[in-house]
Amino acid sequence: MYRDIISNELFTVLMVIGLAIIATAKLVAPQRFADFFYVLVNSKYLKIYVKDQKFLDKFDALLFSNLVISASVFCHLVYQYANNTKAVSVNLLFKLVFGIGTFILIKVLIERLIASLFEIDKLMDQYLFQKITYKNYLGLLLLPINALLIFSIEPTMPVFYTIMALILVVNISGVITSFKTHQNTIKGNLFYFILYLCALEIAPYVVLYKVFVS
Repeated sequence: MYRDIISNELFTVLMVIGLAIIATAKLVAPQRFADFFYVLVNSKYLKIYVKDQKFLDKFDALLFSNLVISASVFCHLVYQYANNTKAVSVNLLFKLVFGIGTFILIKVLIERLIASLFEIDKLMDQYLFQKITYKNYLGLLLLPINALLIFSIEPTMPVFYTIMALILVVNISGVITSFKTHQNTIKGNLFYFILYLCALEIAPYVVLYKVFVS
């Protein structure tokens, strides 16, 4: 049975693991990591590495692992602030890691299944690569953000709003990039694009919100 602890040691261990994962990704593919680091200001990474995309990609898997860990730590920090507690719930952290990882993976698998049914695998592969890239980049950003929230900056509502705004900007950047890349296809199938956004991009998060606030 997991117990609550009043210490930042667990957070520190998880952040060190995240840092080790990122270092491993850089070691595995140094040039790819360098291109990935500037993905927000340069589309070179998206253009080059989408061609070499695999269903099980070691580089993406490593960065995804860091995303799950960093996002779980951040969500726990929000939980601590919302409940005015300093206790670290090992049980909650475990659930967050499992829940976030499972949610993203199931969502990707469903999108790939739909792509197969409508025979748009190539288009969906490109779109998912771009989307996963931006999500993994969020994991990279959340690592130092979590460190600041734990060891330096006092968590406040304006601080969390600022961080969430940053997360939103990165996600919107990803959507805009995808729209620019596939704008001709989207314009010709606008109804299906809107249907996709509502069913697979908006609805799952609305359901999650309802689950957490109920």
